[in-house]
Amino acid sequence: MPTQPRLKIGDLDVNRLGFGAMRISGYYRPDTDRTEAIRVARRAVELGVDFIDTADSYGLGANEDLLAEALHPYGDVVIATKVGRTRPSPGEWTPCGRPEYLKQAAELSLRRLKIDQIDLLQLHRIDPTVPAADQFGALAELVAEGKVRRLGLSEVTVDQLREARATLDVVSVQNRYNVTDREHEDVLDYCTTEGIAFVPFVPIANGEHAGSPELAAIAQELDATAAQLSLAWLLHRSPVVVPIPGTSSLKHLEENVAAAALDLTPEHLARLEALNP
Repeated sequence: MPTQPRLKIGDLDVNRLGFGAMRISGYYRPDTDRTEAIRVARRAVELGVDFIDTADSYGLGANEDLLAEALHPYGDVVIATKVGRTRPSPGEWTPCGRPEYLKQAAELSLRRLKIDQIDLLQLHRIDPTVPAADQFGALAELVAEGKVRRLGLSEVTVDQLREARATLDVVSVQNRYNVTDREHEDVLDYCTTEGIAFVPFVPIANGEHAGSPELAAIAQELDATAAQLSLAWLLHRSPVVVPIPGTSSLKHLEENVAAAALDLTPEHLARLEALNP
């Protein structure tokens, strides 16, 4: 991996370009070959990626199983997983924040990942049907029991983040964010001020914004792809940002990692900033 700044997520020291593992367990491509998926995960680590994101709901646990097969024992690689979201049927996602469920889900993640302690556990969604304090309390108990090292939240507002921080040491926030989708700009600004890692998912918008003429023009000037440019912009956007692009392709993985080497001038950054819808 090209030399780039590192970031402390709590006491977890990682490179600022991670890997989102969801795609390698067939979430997007049901025909994904397991052997190839393992090659992609291992190649990411070979390239210097040491922060890998997964969740118990990705492939109904299959994603965690796959990472364990590919990478265990993990060495210096930080594995972040999430609990609190279920998939009753394909394409359907439902939050489930009952304390007993969250604790059981974490136990199953420990088993699948073949570890005694989860490096970073993030609440996948705050369940509106369960008191938030009960959900945060379950997470705090997991830390007290030594089963979880650090805690984070996903898809939260600034107010929800503030509420959680009253009782939890929140070290990361994982919200949807990219160069053309900045709905959570205020959350990123809050995280930047407070020194909380901001982990944008869909950091390249699943490629949907690759057709932007201005994005394409800047990418061509830099001899880069639109995806690489989008990732480079995120790395410049704030020192607390840790993008987690996901792919099941070795070629795309290597292209994504190379984005860390892109040198964006103030002019490039201003033009990209103007893409904000």
